[in-house]
Amino acid sequence: MNLFGTAGIRGPVRDRVTPKLALSVGQAVGKYIREGETETPPVVTLGWDGRETSQSLAAAVEAGLTSGGVDVLRVGELPTPGLAYCSQGRYGVMITASHNPPTDNGIKLFADGEEFDSGAEGRIERLVTDTSEPAEWSEFGTTRTADELGTYRDRVTEYAVETLGGNEEPLSGVSVVVDCGNGVASVVTPQVLRALGAHVVTLNANVDGTFPGRESKPTPETLGDLRTFVRDGEFDLGIGHDGDGDRIVIVGPDGDVVHEDTILAVLARHYVEASVSDDPVVVTTPNASARIDEAVRDQGGRTERVRLGALHEGIARERDAGTDETEVVFAAEPWKHVHTALGGWIDGVASAAVLSGLVAEAGDVATLIQPITERPYRKVSVPCPDGAKSQAMERIERELPQQFPEGDVSTEYGVRIELPDASWVLVRPSGTEEYIRFYAESDDIDTLVETTRGVVEECIAASE
Repeated sequence: MNLFGTAGIRGPVRDRVTPKLALSVGQAVGKYIREGETETPPVVTLGWDGRETSQSLAAAVEAGLTSGGVDVLRVGELPTPGLAYCSQGRYGVMITASHNPPTDNGIKLFADGEEFDSGAEGRIERLVTDTSEPAEWSEFGTTRTADELGTYRDRVTEYAVETLGGNEEPLSGVSVVVDCGNGVASVVTPQVLRALGAHVVTLNANVDGTFPGRESKPTPETLGDLRTFVRDGEFDLGIGHDGDGDRIVIVGPDGDVVHEDTILAVLARHYVEASVSDDPVVVTTPNASARIDEAVRDQGGRTERVRLGALHEGIARERDAGTDETEVVFAAEPWKHVHTALGGWIDGVASAAVLSGLVAEAGDVATLIQPITERPYRKVSVPCPDGAKSQAMERIERELPQQFPEGDVSTEYGVRIELPDASWVLVRPSGTEEYIRFYAESDDIDTLVETTRGVVEECIAASE
């Protein structure tokens, strides 16, 4: 059984993330917690997004948790970062499929504000497979309810004020359009931005698990209404969220989507510049642009990479390996940001607040992103049967570096080659589809893509 992907358990509710599975996961989490905890009984915070199936799955998880011997604190419908915030000092379960279609749902697990690491997820998977018995009847947990949504909103507002220099209304004079995509960011992001002084107009800001306004995943295509609205109006920026509020997309006043790596570089630059540490570190992923490394390096920091979906593991690794002078000031992969001074979770609401404040400080989006060097970027998917992926990647690891003898090669997360002119290419197998994908960035993007594609296709053909 392979339950966990790069972001928890996720899939169709009819045949994968069923109430039966949710019950089993709840019991497994209860047993896992009781194995390592002395507190009796431990507490698990339980929340859910606005999908039609979320409350049913939450009820099944709750039954599993309490019959597994732990108490449950139900915090209701809120964004995933809100649940993560509420899980500080205890455990958390969030029912969400993030940006997936309404037919899907999922389960994400947290401990003290951070996602379960791969070791903990592996243990849960084994416990689910073992189909362990419930706790003794006298050890069943209890349930209570708390309204923590306002507490989370207040904390994000307070954090933005702290981060943006202490002004109580750092967004005064800023005009923002927020497209919440009928997700649960509807009950947080507009309210936080208004509390910070912004003029806010909303699109699709009613929570509806059928996502009638647009697809839940915010992309340049699905954000067409937002882009048009911003372009035709007098707004400083637009913000697009996914279904559970952990992702964010930024639209400039011209209606164009600002590249996700540029946004990442802007935030990384800000946090490194603001740090008083002698060793400020930004954690990112192998597919992230070299423009991030440049922005961080220019401010005296360093960039470290970790596999996709494991920012929390990368943060822990750098903290454990660092010195007293080391500070992980920011962590992010495209679209998803961890504001480490706020907590260890991905938080699109905090990103909306901080980025809007940085636009206010700069005067406009164009001025904010001007220091970031943008080069042409391309993502390419090359068909490859699952059975040939391993051998093809072994060949690519040997043969691709021969095309770029001046490059710096890393094979920790696929094959990544960085060139002296800041061009780079990353080749890695898809974990969910029959493709080998590569990401490339270069002023001469056509040549880099053509050379890489040729090697990848030859290696796949030789491995089939």
